[in-house]
Amino acid sequence: MWKITSEVAIDVPTDDEVNPSPDIQWSSQGIRTGIYGSIAPRIIVLPNGKYRMYYTQIMPRPGYSEGANDYGNASARILSATSLDGIIWTPEPGVRLSPQDGGAGEFRVVVGDVVPVEKANNKLRMYYECSKGTQEKTNSIRSVISNDSGLKWETEQGTRFSNNLSNYTSPRIVFLENGKCRLYCGERGKGIVSALSEDVGITFYQEDGVRISSDGPYDSKAAYAPEIIKLEEGGYIMYYAGYSNDNKAYILRAVSDDGLIWRKLNEPVISPTPGTWGAAKCSEMSVYRIYNQKEKVSQYRMVFEACDGTAKDRRGVWRIACAKSLSI
Repeated sequence: MWKITSEVAIDVPTDDEVNPSPDIQWSSQGIRTGIYGSIAPRIIVLPNGKYRMYYTQIMPRPGYSEGANDYGNASARILSATSLDGIIWTPEPGVRLSPQDGGAGEFRVVVGDVVPVEKANNKLRMYYECSKGTQEKTNSIRSVISNDSGLKWETEQGTRFSNNLSNYTSPRIVFLENGKCRLYCGERGKGIVSALSEDVGITFYQEDGVRISSDGPYDSKAAYAPEIIKLEEGGYIMYYAGYSNDNKAYILRAVSDDGLIWRKLNEPVISPTPGTWGAAKCSEMSVYRIYNQKEKVSQYRMVFEACDGTAKDRRGVWRIACAKSLSI
């Protein structure tokens, strides 16, 4: 059972910031109305045992002052933070990927997954959404490469996954036993789909069918942002985000024997809860394991994007919140 904790992993700049530095931590007392947002967390464990979180900071775009409250017209860049214990996070200096460097112009790059490159020490590949316009425009899944364990990134040529008709979100990679890898992502209007690569994650071909359809009471509006956990004993667990309507989002769970056919749980694992950071929406997440020194027990942690619903139409401030569980 997942329990939402009181701390905020990553907060957002206050409304009066014009050009916020990536490594500043702001006072909790400043005014925030949803102009800035922190979303799409992704955790990796570094060679030294520390944790790094990649996340996306939403900002106003020139000429569009509403920022995250007008997401389609906002800008977004990818930042990072580190942690010794997986609980307390310190933002790092510098921008990991700007929209300009990521091919999105003044619009949005959104972190998806960060995975090791096969047979290459300390080399990582980041898959991300590249959006060159509003959400009505088609976008693409692209990638960048790091040779220093994830601080400096270089763009790779071409796109990893796209077509001229669809909008794809929140890519996740699963490595398969046969040397192939599978990409899961949301496809707007359908749900969660998958694509297969036979060249170590460079070229992907969409697989038939839909892995998670938008057809349940908690995901009838949208199903996206899959977090895939491959079990040692076989099979898979998926956490994913579901919107029941424009103003309410949940974190949901599904299981699979083969990674293709999935069975949804009947109830959410995390729901919007009054008095929490996610009073209106709880969505895109990353799950990882830590050892809790205080409680002397291993536990699972989840960081997820949470919206407090304090702005018009139940929008508001998007922060990265936390939950914990003794099992997955």
